Order: sequence, then C-alpha cells, then structure tokens
Amino acid sequence: SEGRNPQYERRKKRASKLSSYEAYLRERQAAAHPHWIPATVLHREIAALGYPGGMSQLRRFLRGVKPALPDDPVMRFETAPGEQMQVDWVEFRRGNHPLYAFCATLGYSRASYVEFVSDMKVGTLIDCHQRAFGALGGVSRRILYDNMKTVVLERDVDGPGKHRYHAGFLDYAKHCGFVIKLCRPYRARTKGKVERFNGYLRRSFYVPLATKLKQAGLQLDVVTANAEVQHWLREVAHERIHGTTKMKPVERLQEEQLHLQAIPATWRGDIAAARPRETAP
Repeated sequence: SEGRNPQYERRKKRASKLSSYEAYLRERQAAAHPHWIPATVLHREIAALGYPGGMSQLRRFLRGVKPALPDDPVMRFETAPGEQMQVDWVEFRRGNHPLYAFCATLGYSRASYVEFVSDMKVGTLIDCHQRAFGALGGVSRRILYDNMKTVVLERDVDGPGKHRYHAGFLDYAKHCGFVIKLCRPYRARTKGKVERFNGYLRRSFYVPLATKLKQAGLQLDVVTANAEVQHWLREVAHERIHGTTKMKPVERLQEEQLHLQAIPATWRGDIAAARPRETAP
C-alpha cells in the first residue's frame, strides 16, 4: 500500500485547469445574485481569459456552487412553418430609467427577434413588430399574446372568444395579414416557446452583461443592450442546438421563411385617433 501513496499524493495535489478561474466564477455568480449565469456563458468568458478546458469540468464546479433546479414539466406543442409567432414583453427595470425587451419567437424554427425599449406603448409595440418581421424574413399567419392592454382591452365581451381589441393594434394586424390569438386566462404558459426564450434571454444575455457593467460601475442602457443583443442572437442564440428541435434555429428559419407571408409596407394608421373599438374573433 505504501507504493501507491506517492501516486495518490501527486494526483491529489495536481491543480485543475479551472483552479485559477474559480475566484472569477464565484465573483461573477455573486454579482448576478439572485439570478444565475449559465455555464455556457461563463465558459465563453473564461475561454477568452485563457481557460483551456472543457465544459464538463466547469459544470462540475458550478454544481458545487448551486444545487441543480428540478425539471419544469411543460407540454410541448409544435406548429407548422409560418403558422405561428409568439410575442411577449420582458420587464428588466422600472423607475427613472426603465428597460424592457420586446421578444418575438417563431413557433417552428424558434428563431427570435429582441428589441430593448424604454416603454411598452402601442406605438412602440407596432414598431417592434415591423422590425421583427424584417429581421425574421416575413409575417406568420397567427401571433399569440397574453393579456397585454396594448393588444386586448376586454376578453369575451360579445361572447366566448369575441374580444375587444385595441383599435389601432387591430388595424395593424389586419394591415399585416396576421390573426391575433390570445392565451387562455391565467395560462400564459400556453405561449411557452417565447416564455422559455425569455428565460434564456435573461440568463444567457441580460444577467451576464448587466452584472459585468455593474461590476464596472455602469448601468445597461437601451442603446448598448440593442447593439449587444443583435450580436448575441446572431452568434449564440440562433447557432445553439435547441433543446426541443435538436437543430439550430438559424437552420430551421431558412425553411420557415419559405412559408411566411410577405412583409407589408410600414403601417401609417393613427393609433391615437378616437374611433370606435372593434371586436373580432
């Protein structure tokens, strides 16, 4: 047994490739608290600092810092190419310097468009839609929303499924040729594709960037966020292997674009005009 001890001691004392980065990793996670920066993001960061190792070693270390979360059992509903897009607002910051993100995710490809804004007014919502259509290459036949007041004013006002929509936004939907669909009340998870993307955006993009700026004494603003998120969408989000489709969103997007409707001319409707509110199925 004595002959084996020197080998054991040498293995025990050998520093891992990750050792010199552990303090950095703990500091980044502490700055992100109560949020959590994913291993994929931290791997990119420490690789840029010279870390030569892989993901498995990093994941083992992070598991020791934070227990794994339980799986979230969500039923997956798939849609045909060009059939559906899901839209949501994500609120990151209120107060004197608010920060929100408009998120749109195509149901088939899981390709997404993100735009950071400082308000959630209907004019902003329409402008974001127009730019999303341009970025994604067309208009889906249906767009799914929750109960945002810039889309629907009253549900089931003239019977089941007969909702009273915001007049300006309904005009815009007709102009673009898409049908407004609403999540069931208290079931926002029915638009689960964009909900899951929103969580991914927060974990993989917002928290790492905002905490890095915070560590430097800076606050993330709309201009910086929009410049950075376009790079993140192109280089990271659309190039990842999606957990459900097992394909890159950018690859499925090429197929989905063949089924999208043409992008309409910019809508010139007067959303502030006083006119009767309309109902539609």
